[in-house]
Amino acid sequence: MREPTEKEQLHGKVPVTQFGRMCQKLDIRIIAANSPQAKGRVERGNGTHQDRLIKKMGRKKIRTHAAANRFLQEEYLADHNARFAREAEEPQDYHRKAPSVRESEQVFCLETERSISNDWVVRYENRYFQLERTSDYPPRQAKVCEWEQGRMEIGYQGKAREHREIAAPEPKPAARIRVGEQPRSRKSTWKPPTGHAWRRPVLTGAATMRPTASAAP
Repeated sequence: MREPTEKEQLHGKVPVTQFGRMCQKLDIRIIAANSPQAKGRVERGNGTHQDRLIKKMGRKKIRTHAAANRFLQEEYLADHNARFAREAEEPQDYHRKAPSVRESEQVFCLETERSISNDWVVRYENRYFQLERTSDYPPRQAKVCEWEQGRMEIGYQGKAREHREIAAPEPKPAARIRVGEQPRSRKSTWKPPTGHAWRRPVLTGAATMRPTASAAP
């Protein structure tokens, strides 16, 4: 579980990792196991391999990864499955239908959301991509998908959009100050508190007149 972003906190969304998103699309429920004992069959199988496989490789004097992989594929796995395999209690096949190639591509990729600027530009991993304009007003969010081979796809509203990579925009030059010219002061945003003297009402008229000393008769 990763830390939620500010947007996720504002909208009350639970943060999901890339692996969690893939499992959601495949309708796979993640059951967290915080101890080896909770994994059951997987840990029992690993314990069997750690005991038998290490001893058999030691007897055959296997010392390299290539020799170990050949031993696994050609001898060990076939013999192990033949000795310990058991038939299923029910003959029905409960496996789900495998997704199509297009569906698999949409699942097994890195997927992130990015904002689209007013000039239809998306920034991703310090790279800039110009989208094809389809209206005067761009949408707010785009979905960027990246695959292992480096291929990318940018889309919104469930459709891939044409795009091309462009150079990073040049930063705006700083304002030059002429010799002898005073720099412009920024407008202050400070506000006086409630009890400050500036907020006290100004008395006018007779209330502002000070009494004068009268002459003795």
